[in-house]
Amino acid sequence: MKSNFFRRNEQGRTSRLDYWSMDSEYAELQEVLIGPMDYYDWQTGNAMSRRSLRLGREYDKQVAQQQYQEMLDVYKHCGVKTHILEASEHLPYQIYARDSSVLTPWGPVVTQMYSPWRRGEWAEVMRFYQENDIPIYDAITAGSFEGGDFMVLEPGVILCGYTGERTSEAGLNQMRSWVEKEGWEFKSYQFDPYFLHLDVKFAMLSEKLAAVCTQAVEDELLDWLKARGIEIIDISYRSVLELGVNVVALGKDRVLIPEASTELVGKAKAHGLEVYAPDMSMFTSGGGGVHCMCQPLSRKDA
Repeated sequence: MKSNFFRRNEQGRTSRLDYWSMDSEYAELQEVLIGPMDYYDWQTGNAMSRRSLRLGREYDKQVAQQQYQEMLDVYKHCGVKTHILEASEHLPYQIYARDSSVLTPWGPVVTQMYSPWRRGEWAEVMRFYQENDIPIYDAITAGSFEGGDFMVLEPGVILCGYTGERTSEAGLNQMRSWVEKEGWEFKSYQFDPYFLHLDVKFAMLSEKLAAVCTQAVEDELLDWLKARGIEIIDISYRSVLELGVNVVALGKDRVLIPEASTELVGKAKAHGLEVYAPDMSMFTSGGGGVHCMCQPLSRKDA
């Protein structure tokens, strides 16, 4: 029996939501859900935070608070309404709101975390959607599935990465079955667990323009993107290690990029994009960037 919590039509052809939806990663961002940083700290189960600790870096909460506010100021300046999840002391990585749910054309999907210290994040995100009267499309139950691997690439197409860990094959196939019943193309791409999520090495910046670390992806993905007419801005492997490709397209050829990602900042500007570049080093060193920290709630069709 279908739960009353979810609006997905089991036979497909679910009606698209007028507002709480998106049909691309680059349409104008109207509202966004941000994770709280109250209890954030670097976790050693994250490969990138382990690298930072090995290099002698330290987490400074006061600096992190300043950087977090600067990011929020960018959203406000760009006319994006922000919502912040209620913080839980038991969820140190709750700040990365990208992962606990994903937005589809038919509404949000509540996901299923892989890491033990993140498994409780579903409860607060479910509460947020219910309290704000945002209809939920469905929830992943077949396996792990995290939003950093999921991208509404462009109208009619969803790209989803999986490593078998953060996003498992079972979770991926559950999402695939829903998307294909709705009549959309679902492209899956398998990669090594070291990179955590697909959004570590790939990002849509604007229509038919993507930032990709070509050294870190297989030709299969590059050929598929090129066949779709998507121009690729190649970003170095070194930049990936600093979360330099983890960015947010704001729409209207605007993009939010961490200040330290000087390579992508320069190349994006050269392509005519307007760039906002706050310092986010306390977060990228812990294993997540601006893309990881936000979940779109509404994007206006281009």
